Amino acid sequence: MFIKREDLIHPQISGNKWYKLKYNIEEARNQGKDKLLTFGGAFSNHIYAVASAGKIFNFDTIGIIRGEEHNPLNPTLSYAKEAGMEIYYLDRTSYRKKNTSKIINHLQKIWGDFYLIPEGGTNEYAVKGCSEIISKINTDFDYVCCPCGTGGTLGK
Repeated sequence: MFIKREDLIHPQISGNKWYKLKYNIEEARNQGKDKLLTFGGAFSNHIYAVASAGKIFNFDTIGIIRGEEHNPLNPTLSYAKEAGMEIYYLDRTSYRKKNTSKIINHLQKIWGDFYLIPEGGTNEYAVKGCSEIISKINTDFDYVCCPCGTGGTLGK
């Protein structure tokens, strides 16, 4: 058995998050965007990673958080805020509609022009980045086991 420790590749943007964000950041730069907006729960590793990426790569970041605000903030949201992320809460009913033009237009009225990274980071750019993971395994294998949330690490 071989275990690939992707959690060790970066202190704040670790594991699959590095690969999911790699080409999204490149695309945001190509589009001339300086602001990243994404979605997640209050304990989201993705929110943590995007906040870190914003700080490291000089982007403003906005985290749209599912549910109501709770104070004090948990460690994930405290870190995101310390890293410069603006936190905005969407009630659960609205959050379920986060991909609709009504919600996206509402967020654009509040935050202006932004580069949208979907919840969990999964889109074509994330899949492109995650496809690089398997090429970095330098041993023969019969099976690959991979935990997944949105499925971007496994490809679409």
